[in-house]
Amino acid sequence: MVNVLANIASMLIIAEIVTGNFANVFIALVNCIDWINKQRISSADGILSVLAVSRIGLLWIISVNWYLTVLNPDIYRRQAQIIIYIVWAVTNHFSTWLAASLSIFYLTRIANFSNFIFLHLKRREKSVILVIMLGTFMLLLSYLVIVSILDIKQRNENPGNVTQNTNPKDVTNLLNMTIFTLLNSMPFLISLICVLLLIYSLCKHLKRMQLHGKGSQDSSTKVHVKALQILISFLLLLAVYFVSLIISGWSSNKTLNEPIMLLCQAAGLLYPSSHSFVLIWGNRKLKEAFLSVLWQARWCLKERKPPSPQINNDTV
Repeated sequence: MVNVLANIASMLIIAEIVTGNFANVFIALVNCIDWINKQRISSADGILSVLAVSRIGLLWIISVNWYLTVLNPDIYRRQAQIIIYIVWAVTNHFSTWLAASLSIFYLTRIANFSNFIFLHLKRREKSVILVIMLGTFMLLLSYLVIVSILDIKQRNENPGNVTQNTNPKDVTNLLNMTIFTLLNSMPFLISLICVLLLIYSLCKHLKRMQLHGKGSQDSSTKVHVKALQILISFLLLLAVYFVSLIISGWSSNKTLNEPIMLLCQAAGLLYPSSHSFVLIWGNRKLKEAFLSVLWQARWCLKERKPPSPQINNDTV
């Protein structure tokens, strides 16, 4: 039974890595082609393209880590673990914060508030997003420095000074996971605030439409609803991703069953893989290009289908 669960989890991980890479490569490729043709790129397409590239890197480093930990653990040395963790931390950082920046972009473009602060942010949305990314990148560098210091301190710890109730590895893991949780809760909270403000903006818009005796199926309402669907799906998938990371991090030094660890990884991979399909569905250009690719693939499959055998009705 344990082997069956491990095999199922491994198959899910492989499927999510393949589909996630396909979706993110598709987003980056379509936006790059459009950029070359038009000689310019919009802010939304630029964020989506960099987000797709970061998620490609995230999926690849997760696949390398899965291969080394599950299929070939003998060659997974400490130095390789540190390199993989640093690359994962960088790609994970840009993946979450670019998605949070996309939430801010949707809010400033769709919501309708007369507040002075909101109008100021709306006029300087590019500068705001750039400052957020630069500021959070400095936080990432600080986090990596702290993790490196904790790792060096752990390796230099004298085993003779360790009491029976205090394990330096557990203390290091506690500090690492605490800092990680605090840093990664920030983009989640920012996206949550954007969702709440969009809901408030939608309620105000619907109330205004009712006062003027108009229907609720206008273009602004549809844009609000579509943006909320994208952002809420991002929040749900990000929550699942963080829970799986926290479980994996806290149990890294514990004896947790391998199938449960693999199932946690499979659940966490839903965020970088399936959310990209949500972004494709919510973007008209990407959606049309994706449907066109599916239609052409279906047409090619029909063309390559072998002809059905002809029944000879002639009598011998």
